[in-house]
Amino acid sequence: MIDPQLLRDNPDVIKASQEARGASVAVVDEAVAADAARRSAITSFESLRAEQNAFGKTVAKAPKDEKAALVQQAQALAAKVKEAQATVTAAEESFNAVVRSIPNVVLPDVPKGGEDDFVTLRTVGTKPEFDFEPKDHADLGEHLGIIDIPRGVKVSGSRFYFLRGLGARLEIALMSLGLDRAIAAGFEPLITPTLVRPETMAGTGFLGEHAAEVYRLEADDLYLTGTSEVALAGFHADEILSFNGGDGLRYAGWSTCYRREAGSAGKDNRGILRVHQFNKLEMFAYVHPDQAEAEHAKLVGYQEQMLQDLGLHYRVIDVAGGDLGTSAARKYDIEAWVPTQGTFRELTSTSNCTTFQARRLDIRYRTESGKTAPVATLNGTLATTRWIVAILETHQQADGSVVVPEVLRPYLGGIEVIEPR
Repeated sequence: MIDPQLLRDNPDVIKASQEARGASVAVVDEAVAADAARRSAITSFESLRAEQNAFGKTVAKAPKDEKAALVQQAQALAAKVKEAQATVTAAEESFNAVVRSIPNVVLPDVPKGGEDDFVTLRTVGTKPEFDFEPKDHADLGEHLGIIDIPRGVKVSGSRFYFLRGLGARLEIALMSLGLDRAIAAGFEPLITPTLVRPETMAGTGFLGEHAAEVYRLEADDLYLTGTSEVALAGFHADEILSFNGGDGLRYAGWSTCYRREAGSAGKDNRGILRVHQFNKLEMFAYVHPDQAEAEHAKLVGYQEQMLQDLGLHYRVIDVAGGDLGTSAARKYDIEAWVPTQGTFRELTSTSNCTTFQARRLDIRYRTESGKTAPVATLNGTLATTRWIVAILETHQQADGSVVVPEVLRPYLGGIEVIEPR
């Protein structure tokens, strides 16, 4: 959740964040009032509790003939304490309900507006040009015998597919390249659970406005994750971390991911750009809050190096506040050029979640004073199935074959070109 001290001391910062997101500003005033009511209830309870403790000593020392009357007073006081405790519980529940409805506070220079109000930070590489009519990735995949969408639909329904032969190997190669680079950068690899408890899903902020996109197994009260970010964030829940000199902890989570794609009817129905199941390698970092922005830049750097080495034309955008997820204080998307669509499409995103997720999941570090404070968490995609779309379309040749990017060839036994079957 947001920092309660910030809410108390500087609610205007949170209001500005809500404005940047296009979200309710009034909820901030509701949270301030709920916090005041909660603290007032706690003060009253503690005062009555102290009075009860003092009165208990008086009863214990009182003469026998006075104790009966004093016991009655003690019982009446105990009833007041119980009532005050119930008031505290109710006030805390009200406060938690309203404050948990407020998304993370965006960083001050995040662009305002919605989905179309992003700021392009840089465009890298050369837009591919062809002296023939390029095929889209679905046609290429079918022509090459590496993507089978009709059988995926037959088996599982719309937005499912099979990767076959070199298609399957291409995805594994892409993921393996990312994993090798993550390990070289100091990330510990993890194969993560893809089913998580509600408290883990809620703790990462995925049960708010995006809950409709999440698959739930009602009989087991478990959720299928749409990214290993969820399991990676829950990995250190309820723990105090040691940062070994303040360097942070970094993990690379390899998992299958599931998304309902609710609300996307009619969008990207063709191919494997927007599907219900895919594989993804996710970077996740726990760092000191002061290091979060620098860490964010590092994650973007790892992503850009991957895309450059794959020979893709891309741009990096600073996502506007109204298009940020609940947990993100800032998010950079990297979008690759998809030739047959004549536009850039998102391949990666990386988010600085500041201390938002850590507060909800109670993940802390010990400060120099010996006290504990919430860590900052960040996440970013390093490889995923969707990248195959841009790779196939960018590197296709007139005969329908596709040149394999050089960095992937060692993972494919040296294969340089994927030929039609």
